[in-house]
Amino acid sequence: MEQFTKLLGQDNPLLKSIKSKGFEIPTEIQEKSIPEILKGKDVIAGAMTGSGKTLAFAAGLINNAKKDRGIQGLILTPTRELAEQVSNELSNFSEDKDLKVIPIYGGVSIINQIKRLPSAEIVVGTPGRILDHMDRNSINLSFVNTLVLDEADRMLDMGFRDDVQKIISYCPEKRQTLLFSATISNDVSRLAQKYMKKPIEILATPQVDPRKLEQVYHDVDSKLKYSLLKYLLENEKSKLVMIFCKTRRNVDFVANNLKLMGVESLSIHGGFSQDKRTKILKSFHSKEVHVLVATDVAARGLDIEGVSHVYNYDIPDNKDDYIHRIGRTARAGKQGKVINILSSRDYENFRNLTSGDIKIRRINTPFVKRVIIKWIPKQRTSRYSRENKPRRYEKSDKSHRHSYNRSSNRQI
Repeated sequence: MEQFTKLLGQDNPLLKSIKSKGFEIPTEIQEKSIPEILKGKDVIAGAMTGSGKTLAFAAGLINNAKKDRGIQGLILTPTRELAEQVSNELSNFSEDKDLKVIPIYGGVSIINQIKRLPSAEIVVGTPGRILDHMDRNSINLSFVNTLVLDEADRMLDMGFRDDVQKIISYCPEKRQTLLFSATISNDVSRLAQKYMKKPIEILATPQVDPRKLEQVYHDVDSKLKYSLLKYLLENEKSKLVMIFCKTRRNVDFVANNLKLMGVESLSIHGGFSQDKRTKILKSFHSKEVHVLVATDVAARGLDIEGVSHVYNYDIPDNKDDYIHRIGRTARAGKQGKVINILSSRDYENFRNLTSGDIKIRRINTPFVKRVIIKWIPKQRTSRYSRENKPRRYEKSDKSHRHSYNRSSNRQI
């Protein structure tokens, strides 16, 4: 606690909650950014999920906010899950000042949010839902003195550039702007140049320890891809496991077949309601179920402790998504393993990944028997063909309904 006291100051309201959480030593991003943030500087921070960045920008938000003065802090996040996570953390950090922190995202009642917003000092929201409130005149940004862009690269990748710029334009020019991003891309740099004032640039080393991260791949016939995954899940000594797929369709296929074959698993993707997604993540966090099958909606922003294995059932299209997926494991000095399962459709993406500095070792593929598939999704529809396109707003989707085909003899 002594280092936090020195970093934040003796009377900082965050100290009480930091002590209750058992934090003892500041992380690199906290140590580097908090002094600049408390000076009122604009800050661009390159930091991965799990680096302690929420506490870093909380230092500025909570320092600048006063009770009953309207919305003074605004945090933009790319996903609903991250908005909920950040909101919960900020509520804990700001408890000593009794500040009201409100999460704002789609998939839940906007009426309830409208009722709660007048009492908020800090709002954490996704761009689409913030714009919905702006259109309804149900949110007042004229008192914002601290603006945080969290996971800025992801927001731009998801197509929120125009939305973010519109929201920024409604905030006062006299404000502190804090930008946190896993990668400082050209797009992120241009956004910073346009809206930030002489920002201080800070970079933190990744929390994933490459010395403790084993990356391997299997090259397998496409008809044996799922069979190999099931074999590995049953034979690898693992704790928490995350399996990444590119599409909702594949997430449903993998998760439902695992469950029908006796491997208890959870699944999460953008097709589920927000309430369902929240319950799923809570179950995985609590280790009630040890396998989570997900699209990249879960790769960014979520701080999930204890993941020992990451499986890439589908190889992602770009290096950034791969880095974020594997960043779920080998954290805080613990061992981690990434297993990539390649078939012919993955070759091009995999070549792009390994053409740079990412080193992935090939290992011998064990003999596996083809398993009988027990769950097959319905015929592909136009809805599925659009599933990977950026969504402008976080409107709720109805969960996909599929029929179970237990009698099918189809093999894969």
